[in-house]
Amino acid sequence: MLEDNPFFVLGLPADTSRIEIEREAQKLLGMLELGFADTKTYQTPLGARPRTPELVRAAVAALRDPYRRLIAELWARHAPAPTTAERATDPAEPSHPGLRRSLGWGP
Repeated sequence: MLEDNPFFVLGLPADTSRIEIEREAQKLLGMLELGFADTKTYQTPLGARPRTPELVRAAVAALRDPYRRLIAELWARHAPAPTTAERATDPAEPSHPGLRRSLGWGP
């Protein structure tokens, strides 16, 4: 449910209206058809995944069904934050500035 969540496939928040979903899907399908590099992948909490026109169409179809949309919303709202390569790779490096100082370990 996290990898192919319709909201992640479309790159939209879980509270998006149906009209906005349809617009975004049409935009993505057009951009995929033209070969835009930015649309070829989408972010999930498990990392980047390839986006295809079939996935976009399946995502829109899932969000048209009220029950499937509710399930997708629940998973999207409670999913952990997407992983990014921008995070510090050194585990000794704190993720919050000033953390060492507040713990008494830094200047």
